[in-house]
Amino acid sequence: MNLEEIIQGCKKNSLVHQKALYNLYGKNLYQLSLKYCTSAEEAEDNLHDAFIEILSNCNRFENKGSFEGWMKRITINKAITKFKSSINTTTLDSTIYPLINTEIEIDTETISLDYLLKLIQELPNQYRLVFNLYELDDYSHKEISEMLGISEGTSKSNLHKAKLILKNKLTENTPRKYKNGI
Repeated sequence: MNLEEIIQGCKKNSLVHQKALYNLYGKNLYQLSLKYCTSAEEAEDNLHDAFIEILSNCNRFENKGSFEGWMKRITINKAITKFKSSINTTTLDSTIYPLINTEIEIDTETISLDYLLKLIQELPNQYRLVFNLYELDDYSHKEISEMLGISEGTSKSNLHKAKLILKNKLTENTPRKYKNGI
């Protein structure tokens, strides 16, 4: 079954085609959900909610752009919607972080992708969302500000803070390589 057949079957509410779509994209959309959620359980819930929306709205896909991209946007938007509904507007971060170099050099021999993902998941929600949207999914600060209902300046500030936190965690927790194994 090719993707076009799967999409057409999903538009007709065929369970066989819906299962085929899930089997084809479930793992990738789960990984995407992990980037935006704080736990595996939350990512599973997000994936479930995203697939409900995807399958309920297949008829709205107009073949403009890729179907996978359309599903990714739905998955990300589900996570953002959950984030927005959980925001407590009285607890804004007022910590001032100095503007320092937040470029992060990652030694891929000593730091696994799973460990890095774990550190990203530990970021405060708003920082994690902005970091993922900007650094991992290539959204602009303007797009992020519109998606999250924040200013572009806040988006830039949150990205800076996220990078600073990650840099500090990596510096504190990364095993050092010593000369001669000492």
